[in-house]
Amino acid sequence: MANSLLPPEERNLTPDQVEALDRRRDLGHTFLVIAGQFAVIATVLLLWVGQDLSYSPGWAHPMFYYFCIALLLIVVFGIAGLALRKGMPRID
Repeated sequence: MANSLLPPEERNLTPDQVEALDRRRDLGHTFLVIAGQFAVIATVLLLWVGQDLSYSPGWAHPMFYYFCIALLLIVVFGIAGLALRKGMPRID
């Protein structure tokens, strides 16, 4: 009998499909970890962004650019990680 706690599309998977599903979810978890690490980096960069925008002349604002890149990576890896992790988690 199929496990009724699983979503209907995951109830009758073959062992190969279960392994592929686990690999996909592991990759999603890895992406979420990367997004979290960049969130910590962006928090530290935020300490310098105000000073960089105030005192750097012209278009020379490297900390601001690094901060924007970090925010972009957080969004990309976070959305990709959430999309790959959808469904029931595996029980070890």
